[in-house]
Amino acid sequence: MAENLPFWKTTKLGQMSRVQWESLCDGCGKCCLNKLIDEDTEELFFTNVACRQLDLRNCRCKDYVHRHELVPDCIKLTPRNVGKIDWLPESCAYRLIRDGKDLPWWHPLVSGDPKTVHRAGMSVRGRAVTETKAGPLEDHIVDWA
Repeated sequence: MAENLPFWKTTKLGQMSRVQWESLCDGCGKCCLNKLIDEDTEELFFTNVACRQLDLRNCRCKDYVHRHELVPDCIKLTPRNVGKIDWLPESCAYRLIRDGKDLPWWHPLVSGDPKTVHRAGMSVRGRAVTETKAGPLEDHIVDWA
């Protein structure tokens, strides 16, 4: 029976191959949005301001291989740190799998189509601005991320 289940239902995050791990990314681009933390309350706020390396059309990094050199504070998700990162969007596959949940219908691994994340309105496509043109982050807080 287990051989008929998709890998994300049978394989723990730390046991996934690199290809499996990378395929969990749905291409929404939400993790590439700038976030703000209230210094007094430590409350997290998402903005619609995307990292300058995010291609706003396809919601993927423009230079994924060199992203840490181009954006030094870019955080690499790993099986070791995914449990400690509290800013992953609720729809993030890494967070869902980490929390024992299944992937939604629009996830490319479920739908078989990388565009369903956009058609379902789950990506930043058409809703984000690049940080090079945004201005103050406080002016860009959103509740949809």
